[in-house]
Amino acid sequence: MSFSDEVIPATPSKMSQMKALNFDPKTKRLSLIVKEIPKIKNADDVIVRVTFSGICGTDLHITEGSFPCKDSPLTLGHEFSGLVTQTGKDVTHVKTGDKVVVDPNRQGIGCNKCSYCTNGKYHLCTSGGINNTIGIFRDGGWAEYCIAPACQVFKLPSNISLQTAAMCEPLSCISHGWERLGSVPSYARFIIQGAGIIGNLWATLLHLKGYKYVTVSEPLAKRRELFEKIGTGYEILSPDQLKAKFTNEAAVLEKGFDICIDCSGNATAIESGFSYLRPGGKLCIFGVASPNARINLSPFDIYKKEITIMGVMVNPFSFNKAIALLDSMSERYLKYDILGIKVFGLDQHEEALVELKQGKISKAVFKIC
Repeated sequence: MSFSDEVIPATPSKMSQMKALNFDPKTKRLSLIVKEIPKIKNADDVIVRVTFSGICGTDLHITEGSFPCKDSPLTLGHEFSGLVTQTGKDVTHVKTGDKVVVDPNRQGIGCNKCSYCTNGKYHLCTSGGINNTIGIFRDGGWAEYCIAPACQVFKLPSNISLQTAAMCEPLSCISHGWERLGSVPSYARFIIQGAGIIGNLWATLLHLKGYKYVTVSEPLAKRRELFEKIGTGYEILSPDQLKAKFTNEAAVLEKGFDICIDCSGNATAIESGFSYLRPGGKLCIFGVASPNARINLSPFDIYKKEITIMGVMVNPFSFNKAIALLDSMSERYLKYDILGIKVFGLDQHEEALVELKQGKISKAVFKIC
């Protein structure tokens, strides 16, 4: 499935309202509403007419009430692409009609005073990173128009479509995760927990980089079937099939993994992935779990095997890297049909959420304008 990019002029002066999908955190209800189109207020503001906007696993947690967000009604959506329709007077790097993606997290901006900010880790600041995200704490891209500061708006190369560019934000987080893993030898053995869109994108990145020894674990048969369509040749197993391969410690030493990347956010999956790690292994907790989830790991095994456990949060300074990945991966890996992505209209949001939760698709993306 593909869509042509459309050149859209500036917002008509007589047009003042737009459709938006709003979330009420008190009732946990999504509603398609009509609201005012955002207006330029600051010299560095950019208004984007949204074309494609994805539903993230974090959005599912938000709508279920298990992930923090703004405590009053807002428009969700933090993965989106579109065209510039208006800019503030100080904006020079993009202009009306440019194809762009929006980083929902402000690059390099937190309080600029704490030890995290002053050491280049602004995303760990209590006012930086995910604590001020467009689509979580500010109105986002599940709407016809969205406003963002210029520093969060990135112009796309002409050869990257707006449809493909909707994958930029998740790829920017994966880029950060890859850097967190550090030097990874070519012989490393990987286990990816979960074949939703994030697990699929991790697998395509590893395939792009030439890694051969990759296994994916996914409980849903439909998602295992969708993963096969990507054509990486990687083994994909159900959790029970994977467990049958590792009946004792000797099997883990012989056939286990050097790196587990959890993309499920599921405590049981994280625990099982940890148990399959060989000595010197790394557990990368990438998927977003419920804040109330807990895992039970053996500190003795962590000590004995010298296991490294790391988290990955958002995408510090990695949006330009993600745009480069879009350029490298788009023709081979990022086609919606291959990845199991289905496109919906905003008025189909209930259907989109149901199919996503049931695992019939790997990801849902709204086609808005």
